[in-house]
Amino acid sequence: MNRRLVRIRAVQALYQVDLTEEDPVLAIEAALEEEEEGDDFLTKLVEGTVNHLDEVDECIKEHLTNWSLDRIGNVDRAILRLATYEMLYEQEIPMNASLNEAIDLAKGFNGEESGRFVNGVLSSVSKSITTKDQ
Repeated sequence: MNRRLVRIRAVQALYQVDLTEEDPVLAIEAALEEEEEGDDFLTKLVEGTVNHLDEVDECIKEHLTNWSLDRIGNVDRAILRLATYEMLYEQEIPMNASLNEAIDLAKGFNGEESGRFVNGVLSSVSKSITTKDQ
């Protein structure tokens, strides 16, 4: 499974967890297509995001202007959470890769406007993380 597909499945699993509070492992299983097998990277992303959800959400909230986290659509919220988790905790993944993948996912799931919104929030998140690291 390539990383793009892993991220798609991760967003689907995080969406499921957000809506139903389902166990992340079960949400991953539900997100996989019939012939697909689980992937360590997929599990790491979903469980990592869920395990650090409070910190991830707090980071996102700090970079929302005239928005609340609850007001963001469920899919965009899942995308923001996944990318923010990657930027905060997965140092082997370049921040630009996480940012660009999230923008592409948002456009794919919800269109150009969603991509612009996700870009704006995550660009701010990325800048703050980079500033803190210096």
